[in-house]
Amino acid sequence: MKIARLGGQGREIPVVIAADSNGTEQSYDARPVTAEIDGAFLANDGLAALRTALENGTLPVLENAAELRIGSPIARPNNVICIGMNYAAHAAESGALPPTIPVVFLKPNNTVAGPFDASPIPPLSAKYDWEVELGIVVGREVSYLSDVAEAADAVAGYVIANDLSEREYQIPGAAGQWTKGKSLPKSTPLGPWLVPADEVDANKLQLKSWVNGEIRQDSNTSDLIFDVPTIIHHLSQYMVLEAGDVILTGTPEGVALSGRFPYIQDGDVVEVEIEGLGRQRQEFFRAGTAAKEAQ
Repeated sequence: MKIARLGGQGREIPVVIAADSNGTEQSYDARPVTAEIDGAFLANDGLAALRTALENGTLPVLENAAELRIGSPIARPNNVICIGMNYAAHAAESGALPPTIPVVFLKPNNTVAGPFDASPIPPLSAKYDWEVELGIVVGREVSYLSDVAEAADAVAGYVIANDLSEREYQIPGAAGQWTKGKSLPKSTPLGPWLVPADEVDANKLQLKSWVNGEIRQDSNTSDLIFDVPTIIHHLSQYMVLEAGDVILTGTPEGVALSGRFPYIQDGDVVEVEIEGLGRQRQEFFRAGTAAKEAQ
């Protein structure tokens, strides 16, 4: 079962994608169960309700699904929480030692975009970078979890994310300016789907990225320094995690920051993929050009 939101920006409708009795994948209208895929829906065991409705045949097929834009699979989360340098090889290419405790930063929730939306390069940007990441969707409120084992139960599901980053804004200076480099419009494409946690083994997912069809990143979540339960447990000691929050778990090596590849240019196409979670594709344009007006 895959959960999506389809339609124009701000007008998305919830959809369940699953195989029918003949084994053919169909898109089912989820509005008989919920008007939105958000924190309240997840906190009220909404995924189980959707699964029951699907099994009972009470969700109608959405006939025009293929014609609709694919939005983020979850409505704007309250928080987008990110883990930095969570793959040892990426820390090395960034000029840093692997962290011994999770590196945590936040992205504004208004950076969330659809997985195929055209993506603006900031007008003054010279170092816009891609980052394929596994995204955790939190399913219930948690705070001060007692142990790592308890943390696994807080996961509603998983999504793909591209944590687009402007390195010139992010890194130079004695203190660094991570918020500036991570807060740009449409810099957090999510989706195309939310896959429930019980259908995903987050410990061994292949994740890849391409720029203009050329492979950039090719790694596996088995290489994460801090795994999903460790991340959630750690975060719960410092903040309240709410249902619908999204946690980005870090990116592997192969980004432009390494110096091995050019940064994103006007007209480039970036694709990111995670095994079982689908694939994204963004076409990039310089903000302020005619392409922006068409969005």
